[in-house]
Amino acid sequence: MERIHRILIDKLREHSPITSDDAVALQSLSFTVRELDRNEDFIRQGDTAQVAALVVEGMVARYHLLPNGRRQYLSFHMAGDMPDSQTLFLDRMDHAVCSIGTAVVASIPHKQLARLFELRPLIGFAVWRETLIDAAIFREAITNNSARDMTARMAHLFCELFYRAEASRLTRGQVMSLPIGLAQLGETLGMAIATVNRTLAELRSAQAIEFRGGELEVLDWARLVEIGQFDPGYLHLKKTPLVDDDG
Repeated sequence: MERIHRILIDKLREHSPITSDDAVALQSLSFTVRELDRNEDFIRQGDTAQVAALVVEGMVARYHLLPNGRRQYLSFHMAGDMPDSQTLFLDRMDHAVCSIGTAVVASIPHKQLARLFELRPLIGFAVWRETLIDAAIFREAITNNSARDMTARMAHLFCELFYRAEASRLTRGQVMSLPIGLAQLGETLGMAIATVNRTLAELRSAQAIEFRGGELEVLDWARLVEIGQFDPGYLHLKKTPLVDDDG
């Protein structure tokens, strides 16, 4: 339980001022922990949620389910993220959330969070800021998928995910766990599988990245940033990851 509290506190401190008293208050929250199999839904489109999820291990994805059964992946979330915190303010889920690979999530009752927001308003502001950063990621994804060419589109996604992982201390040197399948990558970026493979080959040829076996290795951060036209300002992090200085 202590580890889960620390994950949440550290995440909120990436973008918000959390005092020591706020941290103590956050440690009063109770959780229900759930282990997820690969690609298992834990939030379904149309659900009415009574809890908010916190990613503890692994990665999850927000997606829309289309009438033909295909998915449009909207965003990816790693340890510390709260992928459905907007359910505190909305009645019904307009998207689903599933694990990418195996994952562990902790559920926090809405009633506990609402009570905590009344007692410690700065915590409420921090969670609200988390939803605003989510919205900024959505806006960037719209621009990425509609205005950038295929190579820039994929490079930008890799930049964002690696930058966020670095900020949350989830990388190992220049490597991060990224268990996204090629079909899922295509459903995220609006690419056919053949295009996904061709675009990956272009990024490898540029010696910018290696992506295989569920891991992304950044070989040349500056080159990847250039190809992806990546500016991390929309992520609104208080401290920029070291990878930014290296570029």
